[in-house]
Parts: sequence; C-alpha cells; structure tokens
Amino acid sequence: MTQFASRLVRTIKRPLVLTGLVLLPLGWGAVDAFAKDHAFLINASPSLPNWAFWLDKHARIERGSLIFFEPPANRLVEVHFGKGAQLFGKRVLGVPGDVVSHRGHEVFINGRKIAARLDMTRLGIALHKGPEGPIPDGCFYTGTSHPRGLDSRYAEIGFVCHGQILGSGRAIL
Repeated sequence: MTQFASRLVRTIKRPLVLTGLVLLPLGWGAVDAFAKDHAFLINASPSLPNWAFWLDKHARIERGSLIFFEPPANRLVEVHFGKGAQLFGKRVLGVPGDVVSHRGHEVFINGRKIAARLDMTRLGIALHKGPEGPIPDGCFYTGTSHPRGLDSRYAEIGFVCHGQILGSGRAIL
C-alpha cells in the first residue's frame, strides 16, 4: 500500500466506523418496524399451488385476496394438522353481504357455483355443511381450488372473521 493510501485509510477509518455505529440502529429500527407488519410464510399443504408467501398484516382484504388465518380449534383440525394448528391460507371467495347457499353438495355464492363439498376427510372424519345466508360484516367465505381443501365449505371452518385473520398475502414462489 502506498503511503498516501495508508494515510487515507487512517484518516477516514474513524469517521466510517462512527457513521456505521450511528446508521446501524436507524437501519435496524426500519427493519424491525417492517417485520412487525410483514412475514414470510412457507406452505406445507397441497391446498395452495405455491409454497412461499409474503404476508402483509395491514393489506386490504377483498374478493380474490389470499388470506392467512388461525383455524377454529376443533377435533378435525387437530387430527389433520396437530395441536396448535398451523396457519391456514385460503382465497377470499365471498365478502360481507354476499349470500351463500347450498344445493346438495354444491356451494353457491350469489347464485354462482363456487365449489362442491365432500362428506368425509381423507382420514374418514365426517364433514358438515358450512354456513349459509349473508356473510356477516367483518367475515369472509374462503376456499381453494383443491377438492380436499378444508375451508368455509365446511362448518368445521365456517366464515373466517377479522379476529382470526393475520393478514393478506401474495405468492412469491
């Protein structure tokens, strides 16, 4: 190293270190604030086609949104997913005010067929017909294109309401 370069390094070393010490907490604060409202999620279920999602805890939820929520605690969820079940990720198919109806095993929202129900899970546990009628304020009707998805088609999940929802996500992988 030349004498000039050596002197330059000595001259700027202290200001660079001090600048780094000042900026590090500021940068960490921004990262921490971002992490409180966002999360990276991995999908372990075949009910959604993607395996990685970005969650925004304050994103607006509307028809077609992908939401992540805590399923109701019940025997069926525990048998299939374990105690302290993981988050569920489903598409919003119905929004407050939409009307859900059933004809046999077919499910309709506002008169348009959206899905068909099954009688049993893959483990042989009986499934029960999900809610019907207007979707209440603060709640959503969820589903997936997977024929065995456990979603609002069944009473065991029902409408998904704001208290259960962690946020809206988007597939990234």
